[in-house]
Amino acid sequence: MSSKLTVDRAQSESVQEAVVSSILSERKVIDPDTYFDDNKPPANLRWANGRVSEFVAQQPKERPIALVTSGGTTVPLENNTVRFVDNFSAGTRGSSSAEQFLASGYAVIYLYRDQSLQPFNRHYSHNPDGVLGYLDIVDGKVVVKPEWAEQMHRDLELFKRYKNANQLLMVSFTTLSDYLFLLREISLILAPLGPRAMLYLAAAVSDFFIPTHIMAEHKIQSGSGDLTLRMNQVPKFLRPLVKNWVPRCFIISFKLETDSELLAPKARHALEKYGHQIVIANLLHTRKWQVWLFTNSEPEPYLLQISKEDIENNRDIEHYLVVELARRHQEYISNSNQL
Repeated sequence: MSSKLTVDRAQSESVQEAVVSSILSERKVIDPDTYFDDNKPPANLRWANGRVSEFVAQQPKERPIALVTSGGTTVPLENNTVRFVDNFSAGTRGSSSAEQFLASGYAVIYLYRDQSLQPFNRHYSHNPDGVLGYLDIVDGKVVVKPEWAEQMHRDLELFKRYKNANQLLMVSFTTLSDYLFLLREISLILAPLGPRAMLYLAAAVSDFFIPTHIMAEHKIQSGSGDLTLRMNQVPKFLRPLVKNWVPRCFIISFKLETDSELLAPKARHALEKYGHQIVIANLLHTRKWQVWLFTNSEPEPYLLQISKEDIENNRDIEHYLVVELARRHQEYISNSNQL
């Protein structure tokens, strides 16, 4: 597959106009300003406000802070939820990126889907026997299996170091509504930091949902034939985030597509529409080794891809991606200080 994307602004406008027109003709668009009045906040919102405020206040003034969002969001089908719509995201990019931001000297607020991958813990999620598959019993004592001992020692040491240094704070969400409430709350706390704060929005946020007030209260009963769902489009919260919540912060969004013809036009359209700093665009089947960075200041996207050797040695693309983003963030901070 070719690594080059054709970036044509006329094509971008044409493609996006068709996509948006199709959506609007079929679904009601909810106003972002009313969403928080009509939906229920998460139980941990007050805790998150206090803990994030404390975490931010305790950071040295020279240390940049990254809010890394990660994992997918569930969309409940009932208020007393039994069924929900989910997506495939496990939080791989977010958890790997959080590790790299920490290594680059950032304080990290990790806003992640409950039970999705977490920094350092992510390496121990794929054993068919669960965490117990990494352990053994020797002379009556629980020990780490020899083939995992070195890596687990390294990951545990790093995890404890960053936690003890108050450099890593983890906040969990489950539903779409949880995520949006927490994103707004944390963003408003970070806003006074201005350019020093980065928002790295890697969470796979659902595009459609059922508003609380029209959702079934109890479990949808089976036995009466097919189930037809009509879902509203999730409000585009990137606009109020960029314009109102954190207008001076460094904001990175993601665009995932399965059609290579749509990727560049939609990434470019997002930049033009919302006015943030970077869109990281990637295709579903090549996302682990190839991404494009789109900005409004560069006519062509910056291609970042890792080698076959990197892949064979389990070197994540996020290592190189975060280094590049940290460099650009530092330039943004320097330029902002000169204004």
